[in-house]
Amino acid sequence: MHALFVYAHPEPTSFTGALKDAGVAALRQAGHTVEVSDLYAENFNPVAGRHDFTSVADVTRFHYQTEQAHAQEAQGFASDLVREQQRFLKADLIVWLYPIWWGGMPAILKGWFDRVLAFGFAYAEGRRFDSGFFPGKRGLLCLSTGGTRQRFSADGVFGDIHTVLWPAQRLMIEYLGMDALEPFVAYAAPRVDAEGREAYLRQWQARLREVAGPCAGDLTRARQFISGK
Repeated sequence: MHALFVYAHPEPTSFTGALKDAGVAALRQAGHTVEVSDLYAENFNPVAGRHDFTSVADVTRFHYQTEQAHAQEAQGFASDLVREQQRFLKADLIVWLYPIWWGGMPAILKGWFDRVLAFGFAYAEGRRFDSGFFPGKRGLLCLSTGGTRQRFSADGVFGDIHTVLWPAQRLMIEYLGMDALEPFVAYAAPRVDAEGREAYLRQWQARLREVAGPCAGDLTRARQFISGK
């Protein structure tokens, strides 16, 4: 299995960064491959515009979806988008790692969705949800919060975490035809002690190993053992 981690945090020593590093290590140790899009480190530009394209559909009026569809046909996406689209296409599992800011994802990550998952490339008329382009891919949100689990509950002040994450789960991941896995949430990350953070990291690694399953080499060895080879 090949995974893409799309990581959005400006501080490498953050707990979100620790989740990224622990996840990469767990998958690689299990024999899987991982690529990381570190949006801040790579200076990813979240702002959409004509700079997204080397082709032009209409010089008189800028309509983003029209330009995206034309770029898909003309191979006219800017180089940073081509890089991210190729990373996305290669992955069986895409993991988005970020802290919740103002109830959602950081602007740089929202911009990644806006620019990279373009009309024509990632969705089109009649190609959404169950008829989407990517039924074989799985998507997983991994996030840290400042608020406690209780605050992100049905009775909490922020509302149930599944309600908070509905736009990303339904209108981003499932919209593309992907399987949206249950998110992993490290609640109140700045408030837990070192033991609590270590527990989160172990749980995250276990979750990823469960999601990824055995690598191809492990399956081959298992079949050989069963057949007596």
